[in-house]
Amino acid sequence: MNNNEEMLHKVQNYRKIVLIYEGLHAEINKLIMENGGGTEKMSPADLQRYRQLATQRDEVMNEMRVLELQLLDEDET
Repeated sequence: MNNNEEMLHKVQNYRKIVLIYEGLHAEINKLIMENGGGTEKMSPADLQRYRQLATQRDEVMNEMRVLELQLLDEDET
């Protein structure tokens, strides 16, 4: 794979990860709005789901940051 193909692959992967992040973020927002705008009134099941989604979103955000750094580093060379 040449450098341009590698860069394209990383950009496509980044876009895919952004879509996953946005989906998780939307699910979290929906769950929060269904529970009066906060976590205080959530049932134990909803709170557990909220925490799972938040953890997944944080992990995806970390992946995004790593890819961003890689893309920026390659763009500068």
